[in-house]
Amino acid sequence: MSVTGILTATAVVGVVGIFVGLFLGAAGIKFRVEVDEKEEAVLAALPGNNCGGCGYAGCSGLAAAIAKGEAPVNACPVGGAPVGEKIAAIMGVEAGASERKVAFVACMGDCDKSKQDYDYYGAQDCRMMGFVPGGGPKSCNSGCLGYGSCVKACPFDAIRVVNGVAVVDREKCKACGKCVEACPKHLISLIPYDAKYVVACSSKDKGPVTMKACEVGCIGCGLCARNCPSQAVEVKDFHAAIDQEKCTGCGACAEKCPKKCILPRT
Repeated sequence: MSVTGILTATAVVGVVGIFVGLFLGAAGIKFRVEVDEKEEAVLAALPGNNCGGCGYAGCSGLAAAIAKGEAPVNACPVGGAPVGEKIAAIMGVEAGASERKVAFVACMGDCDKSKQDYDYYGAQDCRMMGFVPGGGPKSCNSGCLGYGSCVKACPFDAIRVVNGVAVVDREKCKACGKCVEACPKHLISLIPYDAKYVVACSSKDKGPVTMKACEVGCIGCGLCARNCPSQAVEVKDFHAAIDQEKCTGCGACAEKCPKKCILPRT
């Protein structure tokens, strides 16, 4: 190849490179996506777990909502108050009070206290129990199945199955709600971290039915409600429930409960 051919080829490549560079530069300017600096700062302040406990698909979704004023600055359950305060500073607003919550499993019917109708040897997944007789081997149709669907769903290793019942580690729990979604029996709920007393049962069967199935099931006797001085306990559908806002933590309900299914949490 002659020197002229080499120079011509080099010039052509150079011109093409310049053209492509100019085209890409112009396209970048034309199709540039504006970045909200506050949104980026909020995203950086969030813990990055993408657990969905805030109600959004992930941290980026929450950051965008906060930046637009569509979500409160303390909406992240994982970050809690410290992250809420950082985001409030970024947004130039007050963080406001945020209540720490924790997951709670409303069941104490472990392998020693509850009865079983039969032995089960199938898939170890609570969600599969809807396809087996009686909704599972436990006599109580409202009790924890103990096969750990909630354990698998928890991204913080905050829940374990102990003797057939799921138990939450209150210090590890971030109240993301994944276990709540995973439980097919709807036994798990988010309650205030500083809740004083809780009813550790979900059965709404009549007393005689509950007593046959579990030693520690709520029988709806109403002694807790009648002895509560602050009227914080209500019995409905043979099941006691505590209004945490009214509860003063006196312990009268737990003391009077004949099945001892009302427990202190502090």
